[in-house]
Amino acid sequence: MESYPLLTEMGILHPLQIASYSVNSVEYTDVLRIVYERPKGSKLPGARTYRFPRVQKALKGDKASVVMESDPTLKAVLTELKDVCARRNENLDVAALMLEELRLLEEDIALRSEYLKTLVEKINRS
Repeated sequence: MESYPLLTEMGILHPLQIASYSVNSVEYTDVLRIVYERPKGSKLPGARTYRFPRVQKALKGDKASVVMESDPTLKAVLTELKDVCARRNENLDVAALMLEELRLLEEDIALRSEYLKTLVEKINRS
């Protein structure tokens, strides 16, 4: 599995269990909420919240004007989260495809088994 250093640093050891995330701003803080899809009976939390203080940045050419920007670490974490979610969706698509192929295989085996039984019955009648 690809490593996610910032998520690991935040204590996220199972990134592929992340179901969704959201970012909200409260005053001068960005709040990142991560929701997990955990296996049944897991003692791990279903969601975690992280706070990133906004940083001041002076506008170009105007030293008196200051804006509050998201922390660069938060931006990097969001990049990792987008990658995790894309990878997870890719895995879900592959899993769904595999289940459909398995269903078709089981159906084919059942049809062939019935056909073989009818052939055996014809042999027994002869």
